[in-house]
Amino acid sequence: MRAIVTGQVGVDKKSYLQGVVDFAGERGEDISLYNVGEMMYGEAPDINAGQILNLPLARLRSLRRAAMKDIIRDAEGKENVIINTHATFRWRHGLFAAFDFDQIKEFKPDTLICLLDNIEVVHARLHQDYTSDATLKDLMVWREEEIMATELLAQALNIPNRFYVLSRGRHEDTTETCYRLICKSQMKTVYPSFPMTHVEKLPDVKAVINDFRAKLAEVFIAFDPGDVDEKLLLDAALDAVKEGEDFIQAEAGTFRPGEMLSVPVRQVLDIAKDVDGQIYTRDFQMVRQSDMIVSLVPELPGGSPGLSSGVERELQHAFDHSREVYVVWHPQKNPSPFITETATKVFRTTEEAMKHFEEKGYIVQGNLFGH
Repeated sequence: MRAIVTGQVGVDKKSYLQGVVDFAGERGEDISLYNVGEMMYGEAPDINAGQILNLPLARLRSLRRAAMKDIIRDAEGKENVIINTHATFRWRHGLFAAFDFDQIKEFKPDTLICLLDNIEVVHARLHQDYTSDATLKDLMVWREEEIMATELLAQALNIPNRFYVLSRGRHEDTTETCYRLICKSQMKTVYPSFPMTHVEKLPDVKAVINDFRAKLAEVFIAFDPGDVDEKLLLDAALDAVKEGEDFIQAEAGTFRPGEMLSVPVRQVLDIAKDVDGQIYTRDFQMVRQSDMIVSLVPELPGGSPGLSSGVERELQHAFDHSREVYVVWHPQKNPSPFITETATKVFRTTEEAMKHFEEKGYIVQGNLFGH
């Protein structure tokens, strides 16, 4: 597979993708990784680290084209290749493209992946590695631009069905997911759907949900909506306002595991509409890039179904886009026709669903493609 991976500055794609290469190597698979930014610095030894984006656009383009020319030549004949680059830049020059279409076309990519991370973590990385005054709002806008530009590039290359949005992962990184996209693309892709916000304070229900997510992630290429969740950040900021606090603490995630970040409440409130809008758009994109949706409706205390409006919309969106729609329904009360009439099949347990997928040949026995 020949893949191009994009993502805004601050996602730290280089270390993530090196992890994908290492993961593949441990399984006897070779992936050649080319970091365009690193190669551009190699073409310009006079430029100090973190300063290349301050160059005039003409020189930036010249360095990029030289790097891409070397990549195209060196990658010829290699089976699995990843180019780590950007689709756009939003910097002192304003918004500008980070690729030349003629060279991308010459490379002949099979897959385009736009890598994401939680915005407060992107902000922390960016300010650690660069001299920048970018706010959370700036980075939310840049993320949207990066996703859209990557998607348009996939359409221009006539591979719209091989465009993916992928998160680095909030707690556990998605290295294996990316590896599967590159080396095991024959595996089924799935969107795990489940309630999030209103089960946050129900540990027993969350445990059931997490077990469901883990079982799907083990045997499919799973695009989990929980891997990026700025809604928690926004809720914490709203609570902080009530307490008169100016900063909130947020987990640093894969940036600095186990540490906390201090995030300005005002900046979080400034992105409130962006958070909601991007969750809505991103989750629907992940539904469309999947072969199927598998939705868990847990039973809440008191016996009521844990069916959120978001889950209902995701199920309908999958149905409207001709995806296979599966529902794991835990409550004793039977599901309504709004569930059963759009579902390919309804199960009572996750185990029942997994058995069905195995019988349909969706799960390969044995070593799971080298898992």
